[in-house]
Amino acid sequence: MATTVLVTGGAGYLGSILCEHLLDRGCRVTALDNLLYQQRSLFHLCANPNFEFVFGDARNEALVKKLTAEADVIIPLAAVVGAPACERDPWLADSVNKDAIHLINKLRSPRQLLIYPTTNSGYGTQSGEVYCTEETPLEPISKYGLDKVASEADILGSPNTITLRLATVFGFSPRMRMDLLVNHFVWAAWSDRYLVIFEKDFKRNYIHIRDVADCFIHCIDNASSMAGRPFNAGLDEANLSKAELALKVQEYLPDFYIHFAEVGSDPDKRNYIVSNQRLREAGFEAKRSLDQGILELIKGYRMMARQPFKNV
Repeated sequence: MATTVLVTGGAGYLGSILCEHLLDRGCRVTALDNLLYQQRSLFHLCANPNFEFVFGDARNEALVKKLTAEADVIIPLAAVVGAPACERDPWLADSVNKDAIHLINKLRSPRQLLIYPTTNSGYGTQSGEVYCTEETPLEPISKYGLDKVASEADILGSPNTITLRLATVFGFSPRMRMDLLVNHFVWAAWSDRYLVIFEKDFKRNYIHIRDVADCFIHCIDNASSMAGRPFNAGLDEANLSKAELALKVQEYLPDFYIHFAEVGSDPDKRNYIVSNQRLREAGFEAKRSLDQGILELIKGYRMMARQPFKNV
């Protein structure tokens, strides 16, 4: 019988890609989403008899209890994502990023696998010179990071759980996000042809959105050997500084003017590089390169040529 997967936040940036990959694997998928951004990112899946959509909120206990009872695997993606969004509405961030995660963990049974995507931004302001492993102390510097780290600790204290400390994700999705660093840099290069960068030497790790989706499937298939541990999920060759990333984008869009500002600072102080060795030893390795992602983004942005508030 097909594995039944509940994905909260299923219409989001990652969820709309993950649902597609899960269906391709042969899973039965239920996506729960409140469509906060009026997204229409799952229309292309409606013809699939193994796909179901539920309009609702991941904080609704009665609804989540009903949906959880029907699932073999639970992947809670519903979240207020990113430091600025969490700072703008701290109460909402707490209720979605912590309370809703605690709720779904409480409602499931130990036989049900829970795979939780947290963030490697929990590593905070490491030096950017020493690789962070899963044993590196977590030092989150934003509300988003604090809530994610707290939820991860709650989940790993329960049986039959896996957490993925995701690198900064890039790539196209039906519910596109332009605020993620690679996506943003390529958009700036394509549309404005210039970018001002603060803290140019601050580093972080990156991973393609479809590699993230494939990683979730790998966790489902290998849960018995992976359960109970966190895993960094990123692309080993993509531990890059902001400057290195911008110059990589410039290789494909040579008219891109980059200004490395010496005056001023970026409110995002994260600076770390990450080792993904544990995940590789568990049998999974990200394979989609940053170069492939940049070309993909340029192709997608070509389809966004006319902006509603620009006469260009």
